[in-house]
Amino acid sequence: MASFWSDKRVVVTGGAGFLGSFVVEQLRTKGCRQIIVPRSRDYDLVEMDAVRRLYADTTPDVLIHLAARVGGIGANQANPGRFFYENLMMGSQLIEIGRQRGLGKLVAIGTICAYPKFAPIPFQEDDIWAGYPEETNAPYGLAKKMMLVQSQAYRQQYGFNSIVLFPVNLYGPHDNFDLQTSHVIPALIRKCVEARDTGASEIVLWGDGTPTREFLYVEDAAEGILLAAEQYDDSRPLNLGTGEEISINGLATMIATEVGYTGRIAWDKTKPNGQPRRCLDVSRIKQTIGFQAKHTLRDGLKKTIAWFHAHRETLREVHF
Repeated sequence: MASFWSDKRVVVTGGAGFLGSFVVEQLRTKGCRQIIVPRSRDYDLVEMDAVRRLYADTTPDVLIHLAARVGGIGANQANPGRFFYENLMMGSQLIEIGRQRGLGKLVAIGTICAYPKFAPIPFQEDDIWAGYPEETNAPYGLAKKMMLVQSQAYRQQYGFNSIVLFPVNLYGPHDNFDLQTSHVIPALIRKCVEARDTGASEIVLWGDGTPTREFLYVEDAAEGILLAAEQYDDSRPLNLGTGEEISINGLATMIATEVGYTGRIAWDKTKPNGQPRRCLDVSRIKQTIGFQAKHTLRDGLKKTIAWFHAHRETLREVHF
């Protein structure tokens, strides 16, 4: 559907970030010639005046909202208020001003952290309100989930065309490898590689290794987002993932094997595990727009590890 994008002016918030860079690249491949990537130094999307200016300056036909204040368990624990407020304000103001200006379509990206801590496995979209999120990232998850409420309310009252996708944990090249703020895969890759290179006898990881997670390679995520933008016109949420889960212990063992680290993996059980299990039901997105991830976890890890080795001297790190 390259023709869908050929005459569109598209704003991608967070387009210079991890996921955003892949979305922008795929937009170009699809023939989109008018892509605007606002930078936070020019448009602080937490401020309403900046959101108004963004719309006035760019006059988009489609806005893809990827910008977020986000991190792993440690970053969430250290910044619950900031993560709640900034994510809430960015999402609500982009949707509201988009509605006021008659934006053609808004694509909002939520998070798997929005699901209840003990939601039935696999997570189905209809269970997203069946309980409170896992405590360590609940403020972030709830702030992002408010975009779903707003999307549904605005479609009902104003006929505003917005969709909300809920992706699992993403990983891949260009990820954030800062040990204090990164998610689990880049942190594990960096820890295992550095332990291998220094000859360390063990690495220490948070929790006990029993929680399960689902991971989606970033290129597949970008493809799913643009496919949904092209084909999906409904405010019912869409899960975006693979439908396959792995324990953190299994993931750590897989990464250690891939990078050649042969030392011991120890677990610090005084640290939180996070949500016990995470795995999505991806039947709705497959049935509605035909999306299915192309990369297996092992294949995606091989690509990510190769990129890490090639770019270790210029890694992206995110500090809060």
